[in-house]
Amino acid sequence: MDALLQIENLNTGYNGVSVVRGLNLTVNPGEVVALLGPNGAGKTTTLLTASGLVPVISGDIKVFGKSVQGRRPHLLAREGLAHVPEGRALFYQLTVAENLRLGAAKGAADLKKALGYFPALEPIKDRRAGLLSGGEQQMLAMARALTVSPRLLMVDEMSLGLAPIIVERLLPILRQIADETGAGVLLVEQHVHMALQVADRAYVMSHGELVIEGDAASLRNDRSLIEASYLGK
Repeated sequence: MDALLQIENLNTGYNGVSVVRGLNLTVNPGEVVALLGPNGAGKTTTLLTASGLVPVISGDIKVFGKSVQGRRPHLLAREGLAHVPEGRALFYQLTVAENLRLGAAKGAADLKKALGYFPALEPIKDRRAGLLSGGEQQMLAMARALTVSPRLLMVDEMSLGLAPIIVERLLPILRQIADETGAGVLLVEQHVHMALQVADRAYVMSHGELVIEGDAASLRNDRSLIEASYLGK
């Protein structure tokens, strides 16, 4: 099974200064991988680098078997990489339907498929995105990413600004997407216990470096490892 995302000894950051150092990480088809750690650990930078938005300093990231270096972000998206960024990046003056149509690669069929995962958007499809609740906005951001039928879906802080009960409803949808479509999912999430419920494997970063990796079930049973990493131990 060929990895959809293969990160090898990655050093990446800004203005030549490494924020992430020596990272190795893999996402395979049909699996959900959680990338965990405290704020400032380098998780968002890792996703931005995989999307081609932040340059690699050394090491490499391969998406669909090819290095991201020299590949434009929009071309990675056309090949099947979807990135839901922290903050959602919606067009708030446009309606739900208009936001979805902007992402749809194949028109109505893609829209119908995406809305199938988030049926709560159907009754409000003519409402402006800026008037939606936080949970509705997150559903819209996710649905828009799904309109391209991604092979690799990266989601950065789905739970940002949401009540835990909403997060409990949304996270299992990532598991469903991976199971039903065969897409790989890389999830950055602060709600550790919830992320480990839907993930197959997890990586924990601290201060830009990988400190723990393993299958999610094992990590769920040894929360002290996760807690130690978040405290910088």
